[in-house]
Amino acid sequence: MIILVVNCGSSSLKYQVLDMTDESVLCKGNAEKIGLEDSFIGHKKDGKTTNVKVYCKDHTAAFKNVLKILTDPELGVIKSTDEIGAVGHRVLHGGAKFACSILVDDEVIKAIEDCIPLGPLHNPANLMGIKACMEAMPGLKNVAVFDTAFHQTMAPSSYMYGLPYEYYTKYGIRKYGFHGTSHRFVARKTAEFLGRPQDGLKIISCHIGSGASICAIKDGKCVDTSMGLTPLEGLMMGTRCGDLDPAAITFIQKREGFEPEELDTLMNKKSGLLGIGGYSDARDIHTAIANGDEKAKLALDMFVHRVKKYIGSYIAELNGADALVFTAGLGENDDVFRSLTCKDMDYLGIKIDEEKNKGLRGKDADISAPDSKVKVLILPTNEELMIARDTFEIVTGK
Repeated sequence: MIILVVNCGSSSLKYQVLDMTDESVLCKGNAEKIGLEDSFIGHKKDGKTTNVKVYCKDHTAAFKNVLKILTDPELGVIKSTDEIGAVGHRVLHGGAKFACSILVDDEVIKAIEDCIPLGPLHNPANLMGIKACMEAMPGLKNVAVFDTAFHQTMAPSSYMYGLPYEYYTKYGIRKYGFHGTSHRFVARKTAEFLGRPQDGLKIISCHIGSGASICAIKDGKCVDTSMGLTPLEGLMMGTRCGDLDPAAITFIQKREGFEPEELDTLMNKKSGLLGIGGYSDARDIHTAIANGDEKAKLALDMFVHRVKKYIGSYIAELNGADALVFTAGLGENDDVFRSLTCKDMDYLGIKIDEEKNKGLRGKDADISAPDSKVKVLILPTNEELMIARDTFEIVTGK
């Protein structure tokens, strides 16, 4: 069966086509600048990327143009859209309503709409993608795969905040967690890599990219995770502040006269590595440090410090760990970050082999030192494959 995976942003539509016979990727791409005159689709097939300039006034138009490319005699990978068996959609926020992926119907669409206040930047775009697919290919089954679903196994003691209980009952104010599809993929892949069942495994999964989160996993289920009501809580990230004293925000608000939207922009888009060191990309941070930039060094030190704190707290929460796993852009590709994170963690049983770690990028690897009690692994994530697998299982029942 051919599965189309879709991940919509406010002005983009990422896609990937997989043949589930062998789980191979036939092509992938991204419709960018949707709604603008210079919109285009970057399409990658057989290692070659082709930029197709085409006006996409909205997500429906973008999706129809993507389908034209997928069936194009030269660029395409299918002869007809009839070959597509189902579409899997990444949806950011499912609240507490969804603990697993689900076939889309009117009730599911309404539930995603209800979660827009919890995911105002992503859920509207995710819905546009679903509705665009339903309009372009009526009758085809669509599956929603939620970033929050994997974390619904957390106990109330982990997901509740120390606010008056009424705000939980009235507004659903609690920790939900994100990157769940990635953490779930990593949990399964760790068990396969170690040749062990998920039952009995204690894993700390570090999804470290521009957005970053850490998840404590026991028996294949989430016990705790660093992101919260929104993706802002937890680690300091590329442009997000992560954990801080909430009073710092009201302090700034009173003195700067910021509106709520301005505060949201400050915390989500102007903070983190960018706010401290001047760069949101860790590669630029490393370059700046090499050139003697003290603020860039401070930004990296702060970033690593927070990652280490979460790892330590999750080892305490899990009562030990079998594996510490690095994944996503920075986790998979930055050996300096991995080395700094694991430094002086030997008391917790974490030691890496610096020679094994050095230069490793984007490949499965065990970088543990021989005497490390905790396996330290690099396992590239694959959220699209996880979405495709869920979609295939739901529509076929296999």
